[in-house]
Amino acid sequence: MLEKKLAEALAQTVKTLYGQEIAPENFQIQKTRPEFDGDLTVVVFPLLRYSHKAPEATAEELGSRLVSEMDEITGFNVIKGFLNLDVSDRYWLQFFEEASSSERFGFQPENDEPPVVIEYSSPNTNKPLHLGHVRNNLLGWSVAEILKANGRKVYKVNLVNDRGIHICKSMLAWQKWGNGKTPENTGIKGDKLVGDFYVLFDKEYKKQIAELVAAGMDEKEAAQKAPLIQEAKAMLVKWESGDPEVRRLWEEMNRWVYTGFDVTYKRMGVDFDKIYYESDTYLLGKALVQDGLEKGIFYRKEDGSVWCDLRDEGLDEKLLLRADGTSVYMTQDLGTAQLRYDDYHPQTLMYVVGNEQNYHFEVLQKILKKLGKSWADGIYHLSYGMVELPHGKMKSREGTVVDADDLMEEMAATAKKTSETLGKFDDFTEEESRQLWEMIGMGALKYFILKVDPKKTMLFNPEESIDFNGNTGSFIQYTHARIRSVIRKAKASGISPKEVDKNLELAKKEKSLLQMLYDFPQTVKAAAKAYSPAQIANYSYELAKEYNQFYHDYSILKEENAAKRDFRVLLSDFTSQVLRSAMGLLGIQLPERM
Repeated sequence: MLEKKLAEALAQTVKTLYGQEIAPENFQIQKTRPEFDGDLTVVVFPLLRYSHKAPEATAEELGSRLVSEMDEITGFNVIKGFLNLDVSDRYWLQFFEEASSSERFGFQPENDEPPVVIEYSSPNTNKPLHLGHVRNNLLGWSVAEILKANGRKVYKVNLVNDRGIHICKSMLAWQKWGNGKTPENTGIKGDKLVGDFYVLFDKEYKKQIAELVAAGMDEKEAAQKAPLIQEAKAMLVKWESGDPEVRRLWEEMNRWVYTGFDVTYKRMGVDFDKIYYESDTYLLGKALVQDGLEKGIFYRKEDGSVWCDLRDEGLDEKLLLRADGTSVYMTQDLGTAQLRYDDYHPQTLMYVVGNEQNYHFEVLQKILKKLGKSWADGIYHLSYGMVELPHGKMKSREGTVVDADDLMEEMAATAKKTSETLGKFDDFTEEESRQLWEMIGMGALKYFILKVDPKKTMLFNPEESIDFNGNTGSFIQYTHARIRSVIRKAKASGISPKEVDKNLELAKKEKSLLQMLYDFPQTVKAAAKAYSPAQIANYSYELAKEYNQFYHDYSILKEENAAKRDFRVLLSDFTSQVLRSAMGLLGIQLPERM
């Protein structure tokens, strides 16, 4: 890499000129800002204590030396304490020849490090996937792909929360008011049908609370003593004791939900290497709690509940088993973590979960450490901000969520409407148009969500996500289609260049575009380090913008100089390759034509 070679040359130059040894990694080298001439900039200020000269004089000395000793550096200019270096056209063309011949440019081969296990999705089987799950799934899947691109072995896993009081609420509501409804006899997608009963339970539960309060009971007490919640708790106890009738209904309703989930996951374009179920892992969690109890790590209160005291860790006491012996989320997460470690012996156990669970994962790690699990240090919570809507937050139990299936359908419909208004698909068959609407709609949705830094809360507005001129997936897709049109026209004209004239003199925008392409491997590396698909998304946008400026400023197929024409065709083709690679890490497809 040029920056590394430059840093080494700087280290040798400083040693020769000033008699000081500086490690190459300590030099500050960055891309030259667009308003100045040059390709790379060296920050000179930290070197003044060695040169004992003014910033400009120091930069002049270093620049002259680098030009004479590095073939890659052809000139320089000094702006105060900044040394701006010109990189030779020959270097950029050599880079282009090597990079464009690599099918996996920017990606690393798989290394021998222990794997990373990434958990994402983690749905409950009492409701369909919603907008919050969309961000979770897209983020988890994309981070996994970015880590793979950096050579890491990655296992994508899902933990289905298929048991607990919330599941019993849906089951109880179906028993009481379902009248034998199934996905088959109603035509309703299974996860939506079960979700409807979860909402119905909450509606009837609130009625009961209101009636008890009207009769003179305290609201908090009413919430505990309402008949419906008492029945749901009793059902949970029956489930944990293996009651055949409760288990049969549970299996049947979960089957409806899983079938529905599969449809949603397929359209979303996400997958998993393994799916864990809370109904399996909570027992292992209970065993870990019992082990901790016997070793005196945990303690039992008078009511029979089991707790872990984390006050010495700056936290509080944490419930691990209820008084009736039923488990809580923490119980099953302990079991799941142990099971995953046994399955994969990973270096990192990553949980893609919203930031409202920050405390939960801090507690999980500390409890595992108390249990003597040295691998607990590898637990990492990829905490992301919530997705908000113009009208406020979503609440599943009140039925005010944005359903993932409805959202994806809306995105495809919006793509259709926008594209037809612009007349973009006039020469497409009906099936070609349908596929493109889906590609554009899903691309818009994924890009809009993934371009935001994971840590930030985001406001989702579908209408803003499909714009063929803004910072959107649609703009990048349109740019790619434009490039592929250039390539098709070149081939139709008999222009199929294979190599580049290495003595070519590069125009300004040609060089700028090459520099953007050169940055792709480092962008992939940085995105992996930060666990941030946003860095890939925003790089893709900047690359598409850079290509469009190049396309606007220079003729490609009508260029009279054959060497320049051929280079621009090859440069266009390589740009489309890098755009496909980058957007592929976000799960976004790019069309050949639009």
